[in-house]
Parts: sequence; C-alpha cells; structure tokens
Amino acid sequence: MKILLYTEGLKTIRKSGLGKAITHQMKALEDNGVEYTTNLKDDYDLLHINFYGPKSYLYAKKAKKKGKKIVYHAHSTEEDFRNSFLFSNLVSPLFKKWLIRCYSLGDYIITPTEYSKRLLLNYHMKPPIRAISNGVDTTFFERDEKKGQEFRKTYGYSKKDKVIVGIGLYIKRKGILDFVELAKRMPEYQFIWFGHSPLWASPHEIRKAVHTKLPNLCFAGYVESSMIKSALSGADLYLFPTLEETEGIPIIEALTSKIPTLIRDIPVFEEYEANKVVYKAKNIDEFEEKIRQILNHKLPSLVEKGYQEAKKKDVKKVGKELIDTYREVLDGKQKN
Repeated sequence: MKILLYTEGLKTIRKSGLGKAITHQMKALEDNGVEYTTNLKDDYDLLHINFYGPKSYLYAKKAKKKGKKIVYHAHSTEEDFRNSFLFSNLVSPLFKKWLIRCYSLGDYIITPTEYSKRLLLNYHMKPPIRAISNGVDTTFFERDEKKGQEFRKTYGYSKKDKVIVGIGLYIKRKGILDFVELAKRMPEYQFIWFGHSPLWASPHEIRKAVHTKLPNLCFAGYVESSMIKSALSGADLYLFPTLEETEGIPIIEALTSKIPTLIRDIPVFEEYEANKVVYKAKNIDEFEEKIRQILNHKLPSLVEKGYQEAKKKDVKKVGKELIDTYREVLDGKQKN
C-alpha cells in the first residue's frame, strides 16, 4: 500500500493548523511503516487530499478517471470559514457549495472530530464520513522545564510574571478580540499571542486589535513548533477563546505540555469534560473570572487528567486509524 499525500499550496498553508495536520499525517504513516509520497509523478494506490483548492479538485477528477481510490480530508467547513477574513461571511454559502463539490469526489471523507462530522452530514454528501483526530506528537510536546525557562528569557518575562499564551491566526473566529480585551482588563498578567496571517485580509477591528499597544500584551507572530513547545512549558495558562473549530490542534499540544488550559465552551470541545479535563468559559466575563481563579490557585489543577486525554490522540494511534481507513477504501468496504 502506497499513499499519495497531496496538499495544494503547502508552502503557503504550512504555518496554519492545516500545515501541522499534514506534518502529523506524515509522521503517523512513518511511525506505522506505511509508504507514502508527496510527488504527483509517483505511482500510488490511494490518493489522500488535504485541501479544497482548484488544483486539488482537478487532480482528484483525473485520479477518479484512472480508477484511483480517493480519501478527501475535510479540514474545513462553512462554519469555520465564517468570521475569518474580509468578506468571508458574504461568500460562505458559495464556499460551502464548493466544499461539497470537492469532498464529494472522495470515496471516503475524513474529518477531525465528531462535531465536524455532524456538520458535514448536514451537507448531504454521498461518501461515508469518519472522524479521525489530526493528532499530536506527544513525545515532542512533553513538558520541558528548561525550554520553559528559555521562553521566559527570550520574551523578557521574570519568574514572578504570570504569563498567558494564545495561539492562532489573526482572525476573529480565533477569539483574538476577547484576548486583547482580557489583556486590557487584567494588566497584572502578561498576554502573548503566537501566530500570524496577512492583516490586509483582516477586517478593521482585527487590524486595530493586533496594533493595540499595551505593556502586558505581545503579538509575537509566527514561530516554529519548538518555540510553541517552549511557551507551553514556560507559561502559566493556555487560553483558547476560539469561537469555532473543526478540532483545534493547539489544545491537544497544551494538554500534552501539562499547562493549565482554559477554552471556550463550544460544541466542538464537548469531548473535553469541563472541570475534569479543562476549564471552560462561555463569555469574556467568565474568562476573566476563570483566569483569576486558575492563576491564583483557587481551582484544582487538571493537568494530569488533561495529559491522559491528549495521549489518546498521539500520532501513532492516529496513524493506525488512517491505515484502517485506507484499507477499507482499497477493499471497497468503507462505511460510516
């Protein structure tokens, strides 16, 4: 069995969560001894497509004519396209139609969570759909106190500083407006946001938020995974105020790093039990209250339980699920 992993525009999207998902797929297949290629000129048994661009669509059409089996990975939905870039809400109905057209070319559709699977089932496509996590490299994101100290030194934080980390693109959906507002409300804490996307493609309110000048707020831009690991090992809280996700890889990385984690209470995170695995908040007032309680140790630590939850999504386990899916498709036995 040889898999062609095809991701259109990988150089452009490698800094996003999708880019991480592709890296995880490669590692998952390597760890499980499955041969794969990213070269379109190579021979292969099954095509695994990760993006919805026009080149992906045309290549899938050609592969289908050749009788090749196709797994289409649904990393995106109309719901998580909204509140992202300029005019995204205006064109989201057209985007949904395009997604349906692309994903329908698959013999099987994979999507990261049961939540995103439910969304896609409402699109009424013919291919069966399976939820498989994008996973995390748990060995890489294991907590590292030394790296944590390096993070604080790099960004000028003292041992006494209470540091709150956010991760995501510069888009409204990621909760960046609430992140900035919380920094304004709590000047006694340090807030740092990792991630980047072109501000020219963002609405005015997002550009204004990113240019906010506060002594306790830092937009650090894009950094490599090694720095994300260091930040999650060295900060006091991971804050994920996102409004919509198909999965949200950073939360799995945070849980692996054993950092206290506070996320928004939205349907995609229903698998993470509130007050047992993570803490959750519904609005900015609740976020402020929970942040103070966590950082002042008024709430019990959940990091050990969170770590056990993250281990369930290790890339090796994800790889086995991918391989099972590939075999089902090649054998013509795919089912929901």
